[in-house]
Amino acid sequence: MNDWAPIAKEYDPLKAGSIDGTDEEPHDRAIWRAMLARYVPNKGVTGDPHLTLFVARLNLQTTEEKLKEVFSRYGDIRKIRLVRDLVTGFSKGYAFIEYKEERALLKAHRDANRLVIDQHEIFVDFELERTLKGWIPRRLGGGFGGKKESGQLRFGGRDRPFRKPINLPNMKNDFYGEGSAEKRNWSREGARDWRTRDRDHERSRDKRWPERERSWAWGESERERDSKEERSRGRERKDRDR
Repeated sequence: MNDWAPIAKEYDPLKAGSIDGTDEEPHDRAIWRAMLARYVPNKGVTGDPHLTLFVARLNLQTTEEKLKEVFSRYGDIRKIRLVRDLVTGFSKGYAFIEYKEERALLKAHRDANRLVIDQHEIFVDFELERTLKGWIPRRLGGGFGGKKESGQLRFGGRDRPFRKPINLPNMKNDFYGEGSAEKRNWSREGARDWRTRDRDHERSRDKRWPERERSWAWGESERERDSKEERSRGRERKDRDR
């Protein structure tokens, strides 16, 4: 727990697939694909990765000119690369922006995240492909973020950091019968005792029920007799008074 951090320092597909980075077994096929993948960053990408921002969730109509207009307010830009489809030439909704100075990079990283451009709230983070060891892109089952509907949530990034693991006490496992075999047997025997007690209680209650009915009937007849006696006594007093 001492070296725990909400942001991944090294990419591990198995940890990225867990909300707190503690999973030991993959829970979807994409994690298996990412674990088996041997990804090598694109050698055709140039520029300084430590001065490059990753900008995602762009409007498909947003152009390089619009990105330059918005991001140049944070500092001098060296290069903008809007990723496009090789066949259609249409934007894929994300881009890479390289600055000339680290100060401009940090300022854009801090202030431009969740900025609205062309009616779209954008996401801004540092480039990870060439800076994070072991990085696997989303198309191979890796990446960060994602939607719950797709079933491929990934954690450890800026958008969805890890949650701090919760250490549960051992007594909780014992409570649910996950302790020693001796304790589990004791819990089963205790359950049987309770069942037999419940059955005995039901039988005794069934036996007592007719007796209670008789006693209630007897009580009603007694009350009737008492009331008749009181009425007869009252008549006798009236006769004496006359």
